[in-house]
Amino acid sequence: MFDFRSAPQPGGLPPGARDPRLDFFRGLSLVMIYINHVPGTIYENFTSRNFGHSDAAEGFVFMSGCAAALAYGPKLKDGLNWPGIRKIWGRAWLLYMVHILTAVWAIAIAASAALWFGGEEMLHHNAFGPLNDKPLAFLIGIATLGHQLGYVNILPMYAVILLGAPFLIRLGQRSPKGLLAFTFGFWVLTGLTRLDPPNYPFDGGWFFNPFAWQLLFCLGILTGLALRGGQRFVPVTPWLIWPSVAWLIFSAIWVQSPGMMEGLGHAIWVMRQWGVPFFLVEFDKTYVSGPRLLHFMALAYVLSLPWGVPTLAASRWVKPIRTLGKQGLQVFALGTVLAILSQAIKTSHPAGFAQDSVLILGGLGIQWAFAAIREYIKPHPTHPSKLAAA
Repeated sequence: MFDFRSAPQPGGLPPGARDPRLDFFRGLSLVMIYINHVPGTIYENFTSRNFGHSDAAEGFVFMSGCAAALAYGPKLKDGLNWPGIRKIWGRAWLLYMVHILTAVWAIAIAASAALWFGGEEMLHHNAFGPLNDKPLAFLIGIATLGHQLGYVNILPMYAVILLGAPFLIRLGQRSPKGLLAFTFGFWVLTGLTRLDPPNYPFDGGWFFNPFAWQLLFCLGILTGLALRGGQRFVPVTPWLIWPSVAWLIFSAIWVQSPGMMEGLGHAIWVMRQWGVPFFLVEFDKTYVSGPRLLHFMALAYVLSLPWGVPTLAASRWVKPIRTLGKQGLQVFALGTVLAILSQAIKTSHPAGFAQDSVLILGGLGIQWAFAAIREYIKPHPTHPSKLAAA
């Protein structure tokens, strides 16, 4: 469905090779995530969420699944084994540690803004409330992942999914249809039962529910496995192309038209009264609801077509974006901290377009410089197990 190859290749993707489209789209997702994580700027009007029901988070998780299949699939091709499992679980532990680091920095930035720069408002948003009201419970929640700060909450979901990744990858190798049936079935079960890891000290569950978002990760696994073998997971065919394009156009008009939002919103309400499950028709990000899922699937399919996109993704003009994508985890962590810092600056010192431009463009520039330095000093991998998987 979402493979990035223009045609089947007899030898598949060579060991150690990278498809530039994967790095390009992952880098582009990181750019949009950073912009969206600094709300209130004019730049957020141009990110993908303004033109459809999904956003960059879906793309980031999908491509993480694709990269995981490329990086770890060769270690599991002969069956589950402890070295392969340990490698993936080690990555999950790294994600947990990076998450804790970014959460600590987010707390430090919010606290500094409140203490010294008149930014007390920071402590009233993005789940910082318990820091004042229930500090001990807050600390327990941060350490156990039961409490996740706003804009600092995607890595726990990814880490949990990685714990199951060895088994998902192996199932995909043995039976792609089996993995497809499992992932959709588990997504449906999650929606019907509202299964979600618990929060603490707040009630409810995780904003990024790993039991629902595993669907996007598994679609990425299936894409990566097909890419490794030089195949497409779903073929190029007109009866998929035109409905996908039509749905993307319709979705773009839908989200930009208040009249359509109101009318179709009422239609969704009626369907809910008829007993249609919420996760099939609403716009719930926690459960990767139907409209969001369909929009992302259509977008991924259209972008995987072999006309124009491969050339663009490999162009030297977009090399900075590919550089960001190659250093996905590190750039994401740095971008998260810079986004919280930018929020603190905007809260303490609202100053309009000029300041917003410095925060957005300067933040992206810092992330690119960081990624470029890492790319320059990091030895280039020669084995697929050393490819980045985040």
